[in-house]
Amino acid sequence: MNIGTTLFAQIMGFISRYDFRQCVKRYHGNRKVKKFSCWNQYLCMAFAQLTDRESLRDIETCLRAMKTKLHNTWLQSGIARNTLANANSIRDWRIYRDFAQVLIQEARKLYAGEDFGLELDNTVYALDSTVIDLCLALFPWAKFRKTKAAVKLHTLLDLRGNIPTTVIITPGSVHDVKILDELTLESSAIYIMDRGYLDFGRLYAIHKTPAFFVTRAKKNTKFRKIFPRPTKKSTGVKSDQIGVLTAYYAKQNYHEKIRRIVYFDRTTNKKLVFLTNNINLSAKAIGKVIVTFYLCGQDGLVPHSISRFSG
Repeated sequence: MNIGTTLFAQIMGFISRYDFRQCVKRYHGNRKVKKFSCWNQYLCMAFAQLTDRESLRDIETCLRAMKTKLHNTWLQSGIARNTLANANSIRDWRIYRDFAQVLIQEARKLYAGEDFGLELDNTVYALDSTVIDLCLALFPWAKFRKTKAAVKLHTLLDLRGNIPTTVIITPGSVHDVKILDELTLESSAIYIMDRGYLDFGRLYAIHKTPAFFVTRAKKNTKFRKIFPRPTKKSTGVKSDQIGVLTAYYAKQNYHEKIRRIVYFDRTTNKKLVFLTNNINLSAKAIGKVIVTFYLCGQDGLVPHSISRFSG
């Protein structure tokens, strides 16, 4: 038997068992459970995630093969896949949702002072979604297209540490913009979004929080300039204007001044048009936010260096 401490046991040692027990107690997770507790289930699924297991059978086989190496891991080597499948099916998922929020808050504390390339005191979030294809015969509830099923994974990412703070799973047919109704907005935070979230009524709700948004404009977005702001062309920012929306419904939903910025990305030779309600940030800071947004939007919230913005 291996008498050393495995890497998995060391990682799990950082987890607060007290906080986990509180989440289980809140939803009576261990009621009528004899052996395979919620903690055992959590360890199995954490092990599967960290070791890239592909199925319940894969988890079962791997744990049995590592029977002599599971010392001090709290993992049971003889777990049947039916036992794990049943636990995954009937246990209250809110236990693990609440515990995930506990872990997220702990992780955010560790990165609170991290320099992520933006000289801002505000918390900066990037919001995006990813479509995950599913089999229509097995997941008929995940409506997407007539011959195809899918779910959408909507993620709100804290760019300081690249930590997902909110994850919402919906059928693939749910439009991205509806997720704005589900978010708990944070005062003074900056929310970076693609044009799929362009809804001026919802953006005005962010503005009244008060919080800030940076989003891409659509080609048919009608805007009237009131006055320009100074720009430094070498930074890629081609124009910086304060104005108002002129389309009928847009003007009804968002009747205050808004800022329009045109940015040219030299790497892709594309002109990008952005809208924001932050009137006071410098062009340099907005430019960095723009580059951060564009890189996130191109690669699905994958963290990148933004050092190429030289403003």
